Amino acid sequence: QVQWVESGGDLVQAGGSLRLSCLASRIIFSTKAWGWYRQAPGKQRELVASITSAGATNYADSVKGRFTISRDNAKNIVDLQMNSLEPDDTGVYFCTFRYGIWGQGTQVTVSS
Repeated sequence: QVQWVESGGDLVQAGGSLRLSCLASRIIFSTKAWGWYRQAPGKQRELVASITSAGATNYADSVKGRFTISRDNAKNIVDLQMNSLEPDDTGVYFCTFRYGIWGQGTQVTVSS
């Protein structure tokens, strides 16, 4: 059982916004880099955005300028602000500090 939980997924129209949150236990959160991944139906899981413990960020080309990852080390939270959502953003979104260790994720559905 992983020590974090994702939330914030929803059904939204294209052009809309969502904010995903990942709440982790303090033991595993503070010194690690974290990433948000997504898995669309029939596709492989892909990295959407990542953030180091110092706050350096990295984004997939498909989301640059639309998504923003942030972290609050005092609250053990990693957020993903998603703006200008597109139908291709549909999928289950997962946060993790290590590829291969997954929680339940949160479903994002963008309708056209």
